[in-house]
Amino acid sequence: MESLEIDMMAEARNAQWSADAFLGPGALKAVAPAKVNLFLGVGERRDDGYHQVVNVMHALALHDVLYFHRSELAGDAGAEAGAAGVDGALRAEALPAHMALVGPADNLLVSVTAVDKTQAVVRAFDIPAAENLVVRALDALARAAGRDACEQITVHIEKNVPHQAGLGGGSADAAAALVAAARLWGLPADDPTLRDVAAGLGADVAFFLDGGCALLEGAGEQLAARLEPLRTPVVLVKPEVGVSTAQAYARFDEAPQPVPADALAQVRNAQRAADIPLFNNLAPAAEALAPELADVRAWLEAALREDAAEGAEDAASRVLLCGSGSCTFALADSFAQASRIAAQASAQGWWARATTLSSLKAASL
Repeated sequence: MESLEIDMMAEARNAQWSADAFLGPGALKAVAPAKVNLFLGVGERRDDGYHQVVNVMHALALHDVLYFHRSELAGDAGAEAGAAGVDGALRAEALPAHMALVGPADNLLVSVTAVDKTQAVVRAFDIPAAENLVVRALDALARAAGRDACEQITVHIEKNVPHQAGLGGGSADAAAALVAAARLWGLPADDPTLRDVAAGLGADVAFFLDGGCALLEGAGEQLAARLEPLRTPVVLVKPEVGVSTAQAYARFDEAPQPVPADALAQVRNAQRAADIPLFNNLAPAAEALAPELADVRAWLEAALREDAAEGAEDAASRVLLCGSGSCTFALADSFAQASRIAAQASAQGWWARATTLSSLKAASL
């Protein structure tokens, strides 16, 4: 049996965590929804290295939960933050991996811990703070807003959205961090700085500020239209394998798949999510990299047919890989059907959840 490496320090930090520590002044809770791509039409590669895309994203009811606590840092660092950082004894290189010193004057100490609730056994899920999109979001907003007060923000994330699934979990967490920080720092919820910062972090991050359903074009950063969202039940299935987005696009470039002109016209004329045909021309490249994704797709199509009272002749048109994967989703007839199929997928050894399409967005509570 393959042994598991466990970060005992990370496990200890998360075991000691309690929501009680995040109650009171300077604390709040936020939600970060997942998303699926109802339509992903990838076009030619541009001179800047990005691809032209026509992308319809739809939020899900499935979401991560984030807790934030803001406090002032002790010491006489305030007046000297610009020259010396938060504290003469506190330097970025001396911090543990789950902490980072950021902000316009190295004045913001951010600590991030997380637990992964997508596994059978809940475990610590720690990404080094320097690589965490939540930390990058807090840093970018602090710089853009000129926030130079010396303070600490402690973040705890409950991950219900799996990693490397194409469900946008990390981007949604970043959007939730922007919304939470704006509230903690007294910035208006509609401050354009939030959208500027979100766009700089990634197209998915910007999408989650509004959630619901949206048509995005360009390299995915241009909002073309907002669409009336659905509340259709969905079943999500993800095998253990992950897919690198960069590798998926590289494989796509080797054998580009065209986007049918009639499908493009249908998407651009749509006013409702219900008008969008499920399509993803990046899926063949992802399935070539991870053949198990094709097995999941075929299994889901069969499961829809078998569960339907009179069969589901349109099963293939209701199943789609999300982005570059590795999660595949299926539109179900009912939440009960989605739950049954999710239970069957779990019995296959895959991660699976029943949820719904939603108008949810990143929001503080």
